[in-house]
Amino acid sequence: MGFSRPTARLLFLVYADPTAAAAAVETGCRLRDQYGLNGPPILRRHIHSTLWHVCDDDAPPPPALLATLTTCASRVSMPTFRVSFDRVESFVGGALVLRGEEGVIGLELLYENLGAALCIKRTRSFVPHVTVLRDKRYLLPSVPIEPIEWTVTEFVLVHSLLGKTTHRVLARFPLIRPPPTGRGR
Repeated sequence: MGFSRPTARLLFLVYADPTAAAAAVETGCRLRDQYGLNGPPILRRHIHSTLWHVCDDDAPPPPALLATLTTCASRVSMPTFRVSFDRVESFVGGALVLRGEEGVIGLELLYENLGAALCIKRTRSFVPHVTVLRDKRYLLPSVPIEPIEWTVTEFVLVHSLLGKTTHRVLARFPLIRPPPTGRGR
């Protein structure tokens, strides 16, 4: 009996806003040309930072699992925050990624809060990043870039159809917006 290759991935992630996504794709394309890489850029609408990879499977996620994940994730209460990626580097698997230092602390906190809500223990270190393209032929060292930033206002539960460049947003979880700052009367 053979094993089938997963066709579906379930994950929690944070999408970049349109301006940041465009900047991320442009940065990936520029570096691809500069270093002679061949990998296609990630689609602008898919530019994201993964928080939790829930599972891979060869079938759509069952409704009971989705209900449990949605109930748990809705318990996360956290204010909106700015995220900033200020360098690009390659991961060993061939992903060319945006990385940051202090600018990704909000993602680290959201990761911890979501993990606690899901009752998931960390099994490996969380490295906030945004993949902009994949190319296994060349490992790019850390290169500083003009920061790519956006305000994170929500995280989402996504069903990704592997190999089909399709993301299906199953649930959205808004973060708390700070009250407007008003001038004295």
